[in-house]
Amino acid sequence: MAKGVHVSDHVIRSTGETPTTHIGLRSWVQEIAELTRPERIEWCDGSEAEWQRITDQLVAQGTVVRLPKRPNSFRAATSPDDAVRIVDRTYICSQHREDAGPTNQWRDPQEMRATFGELFAGSMRGRTMYVIPFSMGPLGGPISQLGVEITDSPFVVASMRIGTRMGTAALRLIEEQGSFVKCVHSVGAPLAPGQADVPWPSNPVKHLAHFPETREIWSFGSGFGDNSALGKKSYSLRIGSVMAREDGWLAEHMVVLKLTPPQGEPRFVAAAVPAGCGKTHLAMLGPALDGWTCQMLTDDMAWMRFDSAGQLRAVNPEFGILGVAKGNGESTNPNALRTMHANTLFTNVALTDDGDVWWDGMTEQPPAHLIDWRGQDWTPESPQPAAHPRAKFTTPTSQCVTLAPEWDDPQGVPISAIVFVERRSITVPLVTEAFDWAHGVFLGACLSVEPSSRALQQAKPQRDPFSMESFLGYHMGDYLRHWLEMGRTVEPDKLPKLFSVNWFRRDSAGELMWPGYAENARVLKWIVGRVNGDAAAHDTPIGKLPPVAAIDTDGLTVTDEAMAQLLAVEPESWLQEVELIAEYLDGFGDRTPPELWEQHRALVERLG
Repeated sequence: MAKGVHVSDHVIRSTGETPTTHIGLRSWVQEIAELTRPERIEWCDGSEAEWQRITDQLVAQGTVVRLPKRPNSFRAATSPDDAVRIVDRTYICSQHREDAGPTNQWRDPQEMRATFGELFAGSMRGRTMYVIPFSMGPLGGPISQLGVEITDSPFVVASMRIGTRMGTAALRLIEEQGSFVKCVHSVGAPLAPGQADVPWPSNPVKHLAHFPETREIWSFGSGFGDNSALGKKSYSLRIGSVMAREDGWLAEHMVVLKLTPPQGEPRFVAAAVPAGCGKTHLAMLGPALDGWTCQMLTDDMAWMRFDSAGQLRAVNPEFGILGVAKGNGESTNPNALRTMHANTLFTNVALTDDGDVWWDGMTEQPPAHLIDWRGQDWTPESPQPAAHPRAKFTTPTSQCVTLAPEWDDPQGVPISAIVFVERRSITVPLVTEAFDWAHGVFLGACLSVEPSSRALQQAKPQRDPFSMESFLGYHMGDYLRHWLEMGRTVEPDKLPKLFSVNWFRRDSAGELMWPGYAENARVLKWIVGRVNGDAAAHDTPIGKLPPVAAIDTDGLTVTDEAMAQLLAVEPESWLQEVELIAEYLDGFGDRTPPELWEQHRALVERLG
């Protein structure tokens, strides 16, 4: 990283050989440098020595503190106005407004580029501009893709090193293959000569924009999480979904698990899990079933492609786990806590007096004293939470204590089933198998989530098709059509089976009826049985459901009567549901695939 260039107000002067032969990349880097006017440029190589320099620099400037209780780990505290994703300022800048669809915020690409031209002009003065070549997916894999992020944040460099396959090896692949996704980021806090920096530089003006036609991502003003480490949601899903549609594959917001029964072959299952529905718990599931093992391949993203034999195969495009700390505790997800034992970046968690981190719910008993995420003294009597509700951790995937050995296979793993996780207190049964691929896409399109607060559970459920509503780079109607078309590219008997699950159903007293957490493996056991052809099911108006006896409840306190309710199909409730589904599908206008309206009509007819 020592080689680079210095930038003056009028000319960029080389101070060493730029470490690439890629003319297009060299030209683009110079173009961004001319716009942003950094003091110097560094090309990141992903080495251990570089990590040490970057983290030492972050410690020296007060951005992070070392955690003596966790080797090679650090805690950062953002400024209070830069602690969440900038959802309201995240845009899809497609050439035509209608191509962004109703689930995205659209900005005219020319207007957005003009805005960025003003904001980025001189935005890196007094700072180093880092050039980060990276691969999403295993290096050189058939499903993998390449990118380069330019940033003036050393914290982003550290985050990208954990989260992506970053450095010289990725640069060599870019030189071989030619193309790459362009990512530009600035915290928007230029430094005048002699001006002291602050621990967490940012700008009150914040924008995150995606240009699908040119495969570019631009971010300004924020140094937090997904707003700045652009390999995460921005590349993996928003731009990745556009690339997948154009090139005939799938970029999905999904967990991938390896489920192995006591006897028999392992099965790989993908699951779309909306926010607040237990994604990290599912990814690191410790099954409460004797002899069964559950291993993680991805915790958040899955890129999938049908191979030449018609088998859908999935890879993890990420190299690290970037998750929300809240909800991961000793009693709820001990595997997550074990995974982040070292080599981890924490953001906006609290600090303990002995140099460790803590967040609300991490342990049953809170510490007697903490320094909260705002830098204030905190005790259990304090009215505010100790950690920010969106406090983050970033840790290497390779440290996951339940990691499957195939997680880094460039060819990907064969997917046998895809699951859509819903959160509904009524109506939706514990588990439903789709009749076929088109019906399964209908189930995924109708995926719904109720607010987690009991006081709000009577509100209209929110649709989150395939758990992608917040992360899709184009029109949702076209996305659903793409899924239908993908199912027509191979023989029906080679397609994965599709399922809906709902382990959040409640009884008349408002209590959860299914124990959840590790016991969810019992539902996955039935799904594996359906893939293997040795688990019972019967047809209902909404899909194939297990009889009560088909779900293994040995050792549970769940009664047969409760299981019958968990697996019930209530026509009156479903007739109300189909009206809500029709209202949602109608929102996509003439881009709603006709096949989904056919599925809707068939459901109404089956309900009688």
